[in-house]
Amino acid sequence: MPKAMWNGATLAESDDTQIVEGNVYFPPDSLKQEMFKPSDAHTVCGWKGTASYYDVEVDGHVNEQAAWYYPDPKPKAEAIRGYVAFWKGVTVAP
Repeated sequence: MPKAMWNGATLAESDDTQIVEGNVYFPPDSLKQEMFKPSDAHTVCGWKGTASYYDVEVDGHVNEQAAWYYPDPKPKAEAIRGYVAFWKGVTVAP
């Protein structure tokens, strides 16, 4: 089962992931919500839409904007609505 890990903690784990452009997107209900804090950051992808970010916090350590998601994706990216992907040192293992 794919899982996302950072700083020794499992952030998300699910068999219901989506892979888009080499990134593994986890469903929102698979997140350990207590480790995620909304960020004010946003970026725009031409075909997916506007991404929102989370800061990830584990044991007092913060990884800013380490997770992103599309709350209102464009039609071609509808399959990842609300799903969360990771970067900035977060390891995703099969």
